[in-house]
Amino acid sequence: MAATRGQAEHVKPLDPIYKLRPENPLQSETDPGLERIGRGKVRDLYLLGSDRLLLVASDRLSAFDVVFREPIPGKGRILTELSRFWFKETANLIPNHCLAGDWETQVRPEARDYLEGRTLLVRRLKPLPIEAVVRGYLAGSAWKAYQQGEPVSGIRLPPGLREAERLETSLFTPTSKAPIGEHDRPLSFDETVKRVGSGALAEAIREHALEIYRMAALRAEAGGLIIADTKMEFGIDETGALFLIDELLTPDSTRFWPRDTYEPGRTPPSFDKQFVRDYLESIGWNKKPPPPPLPDSILSGTHARYEEARQRLLGSVRP
Repeated sequence: MAATRGQAEHVKPLDPIYKLRPENPLQSETDPGLERIGRGKVRDLYLLGSDRLLLVASDRLSAFDVVFREPIPGKGRILTELSRFWFKETANLIPNHCLAGDWETQVRPEARDYLEGRTLLVRRLKPLPIEAVVRGYLAGSAWKAYQQGEPVSGIRLPPGLREAERLETSLFTPTSKAPIGEHDRPLSFDETVKRVGSGALAEAIREHALEIYRMAALRAEAGGLIIADTKMEFGIDETGALFLIDELLTPDSTRFWPRDTYEPGRTPPSFDKQFVRDYLESIGWNKKPPPPPLPDSILSGTHARYEEARQRLLGSVRP
């Protein structure tokens, strides 16, 4: 059962990431000495044998599908710690790509300090070409579409809803996976079926995504948080078995709101990238490369919000 708000207020704080692992705030990304087979907006993939990969979360920041020049120091470790936690919590619902085993002895010694805390050893799978978005509240691009009278991923919502209002039923609203620098596009369920190759697979993705969202939303209440929406990624192995991959329920992939100040009809404060998005909207950026420089106040404010999410989520875990 989820904790009450009063219980959440008495959760013991965690040590900040910086105190656990001091590092140069502008530490550069370090080559582990392995073949890099993929680079996303935030994560890099390195080959470790024929069937295993190292998934390394950098401190890179992306917003509106554009990668910014300035890093958020320590961000990759926050993302990895939270992903590892949620992969463990959801392992009884669906298998994931995480593996146990040694990787530290197989990388260059000079890279170990950088890789520590931001690296997952994972199985090599075929990623599916969609992002599985689940929404429990009307926010972000869904709110914009609703205001314009448009469906949300092919779903018509009832009239009279307010910004940030809780939806009667959580919605599966998948998107495409656009290349770096391009924008993801909302997909209907029929389009999702075409992209993943079968109706049964699309249905399995939808059911797993909704189940994970429901479980995580209850768990987040213990930390005094609302999960407004989140995105997940899935992959398959050579037999077609479905796995949860990439990251899970982090501030990069999830909209977290504080429960105690939540009020439908206005944009709540958040512990995620919305802080950056709001700043970029305020300066009139066209959301195309090259990105504008980010001031120190935005960088430090973003880190503080990510750390707050980490504290609330992991500090709410009880034995």
